[in-house]
Amino acid sequence: MKALFLTNEYPPNVYGGAGVHVDYLSRELAKLMPIEVRCFGDQKWEKGNLSVRGFDVDAETFSCPKPLRSVFGAVRRCTDFNTAGIDADLVHCHTWYSHLGGILAKMNYGLPLVITTHSLEPLRPWKREQLAGGYDFSVWVEKTALEMADAVIAVSRQTKGDIERLFNVKPERLHVIYNGIDLEEYRKTESTVALTRYGIRKPFVLFVGRITRQKGIIHLVRAVQYMDAGFQIVLCAGAPDTPEIGREMKEAVAKVQAEHGGVIWIDEMVDKNTVRELYSHASVFCCPSIYEPFGIINLEAMACETAVVATAVGGIKEVVVDGETGFLVPIDQMKESPFEARDPEKFAHDLAVRINQLMANPALCDKFGRAGRKRAEEKFGWPAIALETKALYDSLKR
Repeated sequence: MKALFLTNEYPPNVYGGAGVHVDYLSRELAKLMPIEVRCFGDQKWEKGNLSVRGFDVDAETFSCPKPLRSVFGAVRRCTDFNTAGIDADLVHCHTWYSHLGGILAKMNYGLPLVITTHSLEPLRPWKREQLAGGYDFSVWVEKTALEMADAVIAVSRQTKGDIERLFNVKPERLHVIYNGIDLEEYRKTESTVALTRYGIRKPFVLFVGRITRQKGIIHLVRAVQYMDAGFQIVLCAGAPDTPEIGREMKEAVAKVQAEHGGVIWIDEMVDKNTVRELYSHASVFCCPSIYEPFGIINLEAMACETAVVATAVGGIKEVVVDGETGFLVPIDQMKESPFEARDPEKFAHDLAVRINQLMANPALCDKFGRAGRKRAEEKFGWPAIALETKALYDSLKR
C-alpha cells in the first residue's frame, strides 16, 4: 500500500504544529510503507520509501484582493496535486488548504480519503482577519471534506468531541490518534549557543509559537505586568497571521519592555537546535493558547524536561497533567465568541500567578520537568502513532 500526503507545510516550510506532525509522521510511516508527500513549495527529493514534491504558485501575479491570494493559491495547488497524476492507494490530507485536493482525488481517482484534523475552521473565527471572505470557503471545504472522508483522525478526545458536535461524520469513521514527539531529537541539551546569541540569562520563562489569536501570545504579554522581578521572559514568536496582529504585538511588547526590562522578543521562526536549547534551559514554558486541538509545543517542552504553564483548553488537557507536569490555567471564555477570554486581564493575571509560583520554586520546576519527560516517553512516541495510522489505512483497503 502507498499513501499520498497532501499538505500545505513540509520542511523546510514549517510554521506550525501541522507541519511538524506531517514531517515526523511521513518519515516514521516510510519505515513501514511507501509515502509520497505533495506540498506547497519547491521541494523535490526522494529517499527510500519517502518522496517529496512541492508545487509552487506565484500568488503575487493574482489581481484578486490580497487576503484571497492564499485561498486561490491553495485551490490551484490542489488541482495541480491531481493533474500531476496519482498512483497511490489512498490520500491523506492535512489542514483545509489541502482538502480540495483530497476531494478531487477521492472523486476522480476513486481513492479512500483520510483527513487529520489539526484544527477546525468553525472554532477559529479570527481567521476572517487573515482570509476575509476566503474564511467562508475554508469553512465550506473543510465541512465538505470531513463529511465525505472515509476516515477522520482527531488528534485528541476533545477534538473528537468538537467534530461530533460540528459535523455530520459517521461514528465508525471517526478515530483518535494523538500527535507525537521524536524523543531522541527532543531531549534536554546542555548547549547554550542560542542563549549567548540572544542575550538570554537564566532563569527565564519561554513562549514558542506563531503570532496568532489562537496561540494567545498577546495574553502572555499582558501577563508580564503581573510577573515578579528576577527573571527574563523570552518570546520566540514570528510569522504574524495579519499585519494588524503584528502591529498589536509590537505595541504590546514595547510597552512591557519599557516597564519590565526583562523581555526578549526573538522576532523570527528559529531552527530546531535553537528551539531545543531554549526549551532545555527555560525554567517554565508557557502556552497561553485560547484554542488548541493538541498543543505539540507543550509536548516538545516536556520532552526537554521543562515545566509547563498552559491554558486548560482543548487537547492541552490530555497532554499536560495539572500538578504533575505543570499547571493548567482555566480561561472563562465568552459565549458569543467561545475562543476569546471574557476577562482578558483576569486571564493574564492567572497566568502570571502560576508562572510566579514555579519561578519561585526551582525544585518544583525540576520535579515537573522530570515527570513531563516520563509522560512523553510513555504516551507520545512516533513509532506507536505510525503503527496506529497504518492499521487505519489497512482497514480502508478496497
